[in-house]
Amino acid sequence: MYASIAAALALVASVAPAAADAMKAEEARHFVVGKVFSYACFEGTRGAGRIYSDGSVAGTIQLRGAGPVRYVRLPPNTLRVKGESVCASVRGLPFEPCFNLAKTSPASFRGSIYGLSFAYCEFNRRGRRIDIARKPRQSKDLPLRAAIDAP
Repeated sequence: MYASIAAALALVASVAPAAADAMKAEEARHFVVGKVFSYACFEGTRGAGRIYSDGSVAGTIQLRGAGPVRYVRLPPNTLRVKGESVCASVRGLPFEPCFNLAKTSPASFRGSIYGLSFAYCEFNRRGRRIDIARKPRQSKDLPLRAAIDAP
């Protein structure tokens, strides 16, 4: 349950606009939906994820930057627009947090929960995939003849 809450907050939370352009809900939707973002939060939580047009979220999370990296998938309507705000509905959370969203570059934004501007995450656009595990690099095998002929 806590991983789901942290994932929703981390994948959506955005810092109060400090020297950045505040994004309203529709602009934020256009900026993030369908794209992959890596994120790093103020207390060390990090990962990568994608927000879909139905408000569902899929990605990875590593709480406080330690321990295992977990895959998390949150259902449709987890993220929703309320007026000009983006808010999250997470099972087990007794309230529905809304977020300050601020574009910091053409490929990044910051976020925080309304009223908690110190609790922020930085999001940076990545490629099209979320790397959950990397394939080990293959070492080049020496040709058998070269190994036999070597002095």
